[in-house]
Amino acid sequence: EDDTSYARTAHKSKMARSKAIFLVSAILSTVLAGVCQGFISNNNNRVLAVKSPSNAFVSTSTARWNAASALQMNTANGVVITGAAGGVGFAYAGEFMDRGYNVVICDVRDCGVAAAALTQRHPNGNVYHTKCDVSDAKSVEKLGKFAQDKLGTIGYWINNAGVNGGRRALKELTMGQVEMVVKVNLMGVLFGTKVAMDIMANQAGVTGHIFNTVGSGVKGGGTPGYATYGATKRGLPQLTASLVKELDEGVQGYEKEETAGTVQVHSLSPGMVFTKLLLDDSTPELRKFPFGVLAAQPEEVAEDLVPKILATTENGGSVEFLTTDRILTKFFERFILQKKSEYIDDDGNVIQYPGEQYDATGVRALY
Repeated sequence: EDDTSYARTAHKSKMARSKAIFLVSAILSTVLAGVCQGFISNNNNRVLAVKSPSNAFVSTSTARWNAASALQMNTANGVVITGAAGGVGFAYAGEFMDRGYNVVICDVRDCGVAAAALTQRHPNGNVYHTKCDVSDAKSVEKLGKFAQDKLGTIGYWINNAGVNGGRRALKELTMGQVEMVVKVNLMGVLFGTKVAMDIMANQAGVTGHIFNTVGSGVKGGGTPGYATYGATKRGLPQLTASLVKELDEGVQGYEKEETAGTVQVHSLSPGMVFTKLLLDDSTPELRKFPFGVLAAQPEEVAEDLVPKILATTENGGSVEFLTTDRILTKFFERFILQKKSEYIDDDGNVIQYPGEQYDATGVRALY
């Protein structure tokens, strides 16, 4: 009888503990996800392989995707990625090339070294590079012509370029800094989308996909220190929703234009990525949380998102790295299982792996 009573008590205790863990994780995922939304950023600039000095950040996709598997896709339709001299844009390019796609990368800075690194690492696809200031309409129009010349048909256009202007209160920014963030993040996306739509509308029998990168502030939460950045990102879902209606239904009072090609517009959310955009002006507290819990390496994000991009078929789709399931899992591992961050130490410093190069802010060089 005593043994039975003890067993029942132990069982009840175990059940109560399980429920408590579930409840805590659910609360954390709800409350902290809201808090962290203020820090989730797009980055212009895997699950990781075994960490050793020589392969600590090597993507596993090259081995998984070979030329034979690439032939199963419509790789004749090329890819354009803005802001791809580094960061997640650079990583996107490698993932597409592994799958046999030809890619045009551009950035406000020269992409020649980035293109050479991509060619060496990802021989299944070709890469072409050019300079482009996405805040300048004529520069983006030139990018469109360059991409058509090099790729022929454009299947995917990813508006990835973005800046945050530094983590400062709005009153401390210059008018030039405010203007730069708005022109790159908002006007740049509008220019890129307009150029891509015009090209894709004339590609007979082809469905072209435009992905606009969202980030901190997209869901309306406050972004102190990044007010201008957050405002620009908040506007992108409205842009996407408007374009989806225009493409699918036309504009009331005007005859809907029939085009040779089909155009779709989507949202792309890479979440928090360890790049200069995230780490610049950051504090040890921010690096410990939320960065140390939710941020990921560019390769990991790209390896997750590119297959999702390629699988998107419905106009107005939304592709994101930090899904609810992923956030919940990361919170559970950190706060319930007490799992340490792979990238941030207990003092809020970036963990620097042997054989890798880092700048003064802790950003790892990708090539």
